[in-house]
Amino acid sequence: MSDGSKLIPINIEDEMKTAYIDYSMSVIVSRALPDVRDGLKPVHRRVLFGMYELGVLSNRAHKKSARIVGEVLGKYHPHGDSSVYDTMVRMAQEWSLRYLLVDGQGNFGSIDGDSPAAMRYTEARMKKISEEILADIDKETVDFQLNFDDTLEEPKVMPTRVPNLLINGAAGIAVGMATNMAPHNLTEVINGTLAYIDNEEIEIDELMNHIKAPDFPTGGVIYGYEGVREAFKTGRGRIVMRAKANFEEVDGREAIVVTEIPYQVNKAEMIKKTADLVNEKKIEGISNIRDESDRTGMRIVYILKREAVPNVVLNTLYKYTQLQSSFSVNNIALVNGRPQLLNLKDLIHYFVEHRHDVVVRRTQFELRKAEERAHILEGLIIASDNIDEVIQLIRASKDGDEARAKLIERFNLSEIQARAIVEMRLRQLTGLEQDKLRAEYEDIMKLIQRLKDLLASKELRMELIKQELEEIRDKYGDERRSTIEYSGGDVSIEDLIADESVVITISHAGYIKRTPLSEYKTQNRGGVGQKGVATRDADFLEHLYVATNHQYMMFFTQKGKCYWMRVYEIPEGNKTSKGRAIQNLINIENDDKVKAFICTQDLKNTEYVNNHYVIMVTKQGQVKKTSLEQYSRPRTNGVAAITIREDDELLEAKLTTGNSQVLVAVKSGKLVRFEEGKTRPMGRTASGVRGITLADDKDEVIGMVTVNDMESEILVVSENGYGKRSSLEDYRITNRGGKGVKTLNITDKTGKLVSINNVTDADDLMIINKSGLTIRMAVEDLRVMGRATQGVRLINIKGNDSIAAVTKVMKEEEAIDVDAETVEANGPISDEDIANDDLSVETDETNDESQE
Repeated sequence: MSDGSKLIPINIEDEMKTAYIDYSMSVIVSRALPDVRDGLKPVHRRVLFGMYELGVLSNRAHKKSARIVGEVLGKYHPHGDSSVYDTMVRMAQEWSLRYLLVDGQGNFGSIDGDSPAAMRYTEARMKKISEEILADIDKETVDFQLNFDDTLEEPKVMPTRVPNLLINGAAGIAVGMATNMAPHNLTEVINGTLAYIDNEEIEIDELMNHIKAPDFPTGGVIYGYEGVREAFKTGRGRIVMRAKANFEEVDGREAIVVTEIPYQVNKAEMIKKTADLVNEKKIEGISNIRDESDRTGMRIVYILKREAVPNVVLNTLYKYTQLQSSFSVNNIALVNGRPQLLNLKDLIHYFVEHRHDVVVRRTQFELRKAEERAHILEGLIIASDNIDEVIQLIRASKDGDEARAKLIERFNLSEIQARAIVEMRLRQLTGLEQDKLRAEYEDIMKLIQRLKDLLASKELRMELIKQELEEIRDKYGDERRSTIEYSGGDVSIEDLIADESVVITISHAGYIKRTPLSEYKTQNRGGVGQKGVATRDADFLEHLYVATNHQYMMFFTQKGKCYWMRVYEIPEGNKTSKGRAIQNLINIENDDKVKAFICTQDLKNTEYVNNHYVIMVTKQGQVKKTSLEQYSRPRTNGVAAITIREDDELLEAKLTTGNSQVLVAVKSGKLVRFEEGKTRPMGRTASGVRGITLADDKDEVIGMVTVNDMESEILVVSENGYGKRSSLEDYRITNRGGKGVKTLNITDKTGKLVSINNVTDADDLMIINKSGLTIRMAVEDLRVMGRATQGVRLINIKGNDSIAAVTKVMKEEEAIDVDAETVEANGPISDEDIANDDLSVETDETNDESQE
């Protein structure tokens, strides 16, 4: 240990704590966070000031980047050269900054993440808008501080005329805190600032009428507004950004073309990751990805496979790739040297406060300079008024000092005035120059008065700030690049599934599947049908329904329980596959069976569930009505829908509006028709009331129809393939519980009644035999007959086969080609059918996709 030195023992904990706090404060204050006033971090400020000192302004020639970096490093920024060059590069990248501060020449990198050329190859100069950030810096508008070696001075903040923090945003990671501020549109920000100046009590909601949302340099779509509103009001929020995409036909194939991507997304990396997902089969429907971007703009083309649905593929891309990403706003900036979380109004407030401070200091500087000049002019005017005496006095003097002293004494001048007179040029003695002196003096006195008025009145200063802001807006303002989709939100599972019409089939043994409706074909009446489904031995199709993927499904079992599911959750199968056992999909008991299911809209929609009812019928003729609201809170293990008596089972369940008429038919060919209002709504556990009286012990209910439209026609089918349609008027309204009237003349030839449906000419029929054959035929091919006839043959029954189920589907609006090769899709389905038939498809416009 050297002489004179001594050891001071200190606690290592204390030393680490103070050292770390010192380090963290240095990073927070002098490196990572922007100043709320000019929106710049120290390195940005030093780069701009270094360029200003070098004279590389927007109207001068570009200078080598290495020259600028060297200037900044040597004078102001004692860190690595890459920190300065990287900063300068980012300030020149149009995909990084909304309003560029540096005009770069050469390779400054790309949105694909390519590195810029080395600084010895590139050149740069200031952008015009950067000069507005430095405007009036030489008028003592801001404080200066000594640089790292105390040899030069640098500005602590810029006297910016531009609200730079709002228009360009900022990002930085300090110690224990970070900032991430979004860029905004200059025109909108200045309009908002002007509104704030006019009314300092303005609410953030009112400011948002001017400043709609962030405006990213890469454009794109701001998807959903909640995050924007939260960020503006609190300073924190998550803004969802989406690429701007449209659909085009490319080389005869449908394609998704992306022209703008979210902010801070690396295009090349995004395309590579998307290609990997496609190869791994995580994203379906894309056959090729091409990057066709060039100097005219961005263009990423996703070529789709022939069977792909463009909207579904696009939504899948949004969900799994960076075509949708989020920007987490965290508005932390330095206010008087301290980090602070700021909302939109705070950011505008501090900028206006800074502008006001700059205007005051600039006015004081200009006033001082004007007064100094006026003082000199007063002396020159005195000299010109007494020019002969002044000349004589100067000529008689030994030197300049003596001349000044004599002038001061003779004309009562100040030292400054006397020096100006002594240094006056001979040409100022001309009459013209003397007139100029007086004119300049008058102008400067007016200027002094104006500057004094400005210092005396805050209103005048605010008016001046507004004028300067309007000039900036008119000069640099532009259109928004990012569009706003107010109704957006998170991608829900429904967005990834096409809302197609599907056929749902349930076999006697309880196998279920969904198949696109387009797989089924239309045939003429009397055909033998085509192979519809593969069933196990002794199994046959029992139920066939039509729905859309996004609808909600309520399953009703013969034991009187209700289960809940979404159509898209039902496994998809082709027309010939047997499907999956229902027991594997819902928690149904082994000895129970699904008998009916209903398509509903959003079960959380109070108005919808309170205005709809479920009406049920059992095999023994019991009828029960319950409000849909009772089923709006389904559980995984199901809920009780009706209490079933011994030797009975639930047969049908329909959705009604409360004003329907109910028709219940029995196997023996009888039918009862009564008003739904005759049945009062009951709780879920009630067992119902008598709906129809059976003919004998072997008789049972085979179906129920609910109708609203009195023009409806009733179609009945017997087990041997006979059927007919009759007018609803043929069945008179009777009381609930009666024996009913004849609906079909039952004979050995026709067999027992198996099905009842309400139909119109716009319907098709789908008939399924127990052997698995299906036939589709148009209802309009059947003429309307009387109530007591036995009907016509609808399908040729072979051997011991018989009809298992009959249901109706809507035909397309255009004429259907009945050629066996024709494959057609399901057409529109009317709202009336929703109430009349639980198998019809409901238009699901009001469905809340977040309901999952």
